[in-house]
Amino acid sequence: MNRIDQLFSRKNKNVLNVYCTAGFPELESTLPVMQALQDAGADLIELGMPFSDPLADGPVIQDSSTRALKNGMSLAKLFEQLKGFRSTITLPVILMGYLNPILQMGVETFCQRCKEVGVDGLILPELPLAEYEAEYKTTFDQYGLHLIFLVTPETSEARIRQLDAASQGFLYAVSSSSTTGKDKNMNDQAAYFEKLQQLQLKNPVLIGFGIKDKSTFTTACAHSNGAIIGTAFIKAIGNANGTLPATVKTFIQGIIA
Repeated sequence: MNRIDQLFSRKNKNVLNVYCTAGFPELESTLPVMQALQDAGADLIELGMPFSDPLADGPVIQDSSTRALKNGMSLAKLFEQLKGFRSTITLPVILMGYLNPILQMGVETFCQRCKEVGVDGLILPELPLAEYEAEYKTTFDQYGLHLIFLVTPETSEARIRQLDAASQGFLYAVSSSSTTGKDKNMNDQAAYFEKLQQLQLKNPVLIGFGIKDKSTFTTACAHSNGAIIGTAFIKAIGNANGTLPATVKTFIQGIIA
C-alpha cells in the first residue's frame, strides 16, 4: 500500500502536511528539514521542486525557489540528495512542482527515480486532467506514484467529482482562488468546505493556501481531514535564528500541541 494511503488508514483527522522547498534555505538543507519535520510530529512532507516560474505560488515560496536554484538545486541534485532517505524517514513524501523540469528529465526517468528513492506522490498544478489520463496515468501507476489534484471554490460539483475520481491519496482543496501565502479568513470559506464534506468524496480532503498557525489549522481541520502549511513554514525556516531542527520543532509544536 502507498504510504499516503497507509497514513489515512490509521489517521483521518488533523493530518498535517508541511510544504518545504528542496535546497532551501541552503542547498544541503533538504534532508535535515525533512528529518526535523518527522521528528517534530508532521504527518506528511510536500517537497517543492524549485522552478523558475512557479505559477501557483506566492512571493514567499517563489523567493525560496529562486534561492534554492541559486544554491545549485536541480531535479538531478534532488534525487541525489534523496538517495537513502528512507533509512530514517518513514513519512509519506510528495513532490510538488511543474512539468517543465520533469519533461526535460524525461517522464519515465523521473518516475523511475521517484520509485528508486521512495517518493509516494506528486502534485502538478498545471497538469490538466485529460492530459494526465491520456499521457501520464499509466506511467505514474506503473511506478506507484499517486497524483493529487486540486479543487477551488469555483470548481463545479461535476468537476470536483471528476477530479476526486482521478485523484489518489487525497484531494487538495485550495481555500480560495489565489496564490499561496495570501491572508484568508477560513471562516469565510465555510460554505465551500461544507459543500466538499456533503459530497462524500472518495478521497480524504486536505485544505491548503492560507493555513499559517494553530487557529487556521484547527478551523481547516474542522471541515476536512487535515491541512497543508507552506508559506508560514518557509518564512520560519528562512528567518531561523537558531538551528534548523529547533526552529522546525518550535513551529510544528505551535501548530499541533
